[in-house]
Amino acid sequence: QVQLVESGGGLVQPGESLRLSCAASGFTVAYYTIAWFRQAPGKEREAVSVINAPDGSTQYAASVKGRFTISRDNAKSTIYLQMNSLKPEDTAVYYCAAPAAPRVPFQIATMTARDYNYWGQGTQVTVSS
Repeated sequence: QVQLVESGGGLVQPGESLRLSCAASGFTVAYYTIAWFRQAPGKEREAVSVINAPDGSTQYAASVKGRFTISRDNAKSTIYLQMNSLKPEDTAVYYCAAPAAPRVPFQIATMTARDYNYWGQGTQVTVSS
């Protein structure tokens, strides 16, 4: 019943922006710490940003801090990832994910994909000239 559907990926040039969306159903977005992960070819899936529940505090991986912004619209059950100043190294499949339990705090430095139970199908982001 839990579903996460990402959209908004595409092909952009370095320095451009994209906004990813994650439409959630089957649970209340405001109660769950939802994360964006990405996985590039040949690399492990890594956390790039999280938004905690219920306070809405956010954290970012060092590689994206200052360029990416995570947000949520609880009424629309949607989580966003605004990506500015994109670099070729941002190229990856981006996933949104939700944990099994509500109100679980995560720290970007220690969280892993194993902490998350529900995943979207992913959306491809390619940054290239």
